[in-house]
Amino acid sequence: MRTRTRGWHVVAALVAGLMTLSLAACAEDEEAGTDGFAVGLLLPSRALPRWEHSDKPLIEKRLKELCSRCTMEYANAENDAPRQRQQMISMITEGVRVLILDAVDNKALRSSVQEARKAGIPVVAYDRLAQGPISGYVSFDGEQVGKIQGEALLKAMGEKAAGGQIVMMNGDPASPNAAWYRRGTLSVIEGKVKIGRSYDTRGWSTDNAHANMSAAIAALGPDRIDGVLAANDAMAAGVISALKSAGVSDLPPVTGQDADLEAVRRIVKGEQHMTVYKPFRTQAAAAAAMAVALGRGEDAREVATATIDSPTTKGIPSVLLTPSAVTVGNIKQTLVKDGVYTIEQICTRKLRSACSQAGLSP
Repeated sequence: MRTRTRGWHVVAALVAGLMTLSLAACAEDEEAGTDGFAVGLLLPSRALPRWEHSDKPLIEKRLKELCSRCTMEYANAENDAPRQRQQMISMITEGVRVLILDAVDNKALRSSVQEARKAGIPVVAYDRLAQGPISGYVSFDGEQVGKIQGEALLKAMGEKAAGGQIVMMNGDPASPNAAWYRRGTLSVIEGKVKIGRSYDTRGWSTDNAHANMSAAIAALGPDRIDGVLAANDAMAAGVISALKSAGVSDLPPVTGQDADLEAVRRIVKGEQHMTVYKPFRTQAAAAAAMAVALGRGEDAREVATATIDSPTTKGIPSVLLTPSAVTVGNIKQTLVKDGVYTIEQICTRKLRSACSQAGLSP
């Protein structure tokens, strides 16, 4: 996966433009008689809270702001690639003008992307880069995600980082993002810590991560694991539950990604060290803008700030946004400030004391 960018100052300008675009533009379109059209949104699962609670409503809201006459057709694949293929074919048959696709399996959806191209329907790959003739791509810099996780883990391990032993809980091998994250992590940690065990976790599943972590504990010993690189928050939950089941009371640092609410609460409690925050509002805005541009027959490069190569397509116009680390010390400055969660949502009754120590009192 190769990328070329036009510079982060351009990305910043894009973000500002996407988030402040006047509704007057929509009025002008209506005055000009621009017809609305249907945009299909295909998300991969309900396993991660973000898909249903953040991405879907944010994309739909921004789509209506940019094109008041546009409608959105939605389907969730429940982590089933054949189901997502059928959902995609149904939307093509129903005549949507653009598809936003977060693929369960980037390879398995290739033929469906080709079918969309034959039907004259552009496909915007969202979060994960599907194979086939994709017209645009919106995500976060996956290598940077992995680097952030690796750097945070080394810092949390402190002196144990020199010669310490970790477990890597990688993502689903069907997702190109999993390899992207792993490559970024390895660029930071290789040669600095020993990787005692490394697992691919199908479905990014909490249960599968729990099983893998239990196997690692049995093989390495519960007291010989100095840190765990969990690729996302769902897997971090499985890792932590496996450690607790093994009787580990002094938990090693565990990473995560996606800033799930339960993960943020685990960070406040001291069970999970960090998560990676990817501002979904900005990602959704970029995807909606790219879909509207393509639906109007415009070039995705008008929205893109970079290009990326997939195994099947070169020079895909892309928006690759910058993620950031969230630890107990900056929850208020990141997630609360951006309106992702309120302090009241984070700080349940049981967490009031820990929240107070973290500077999160209401």
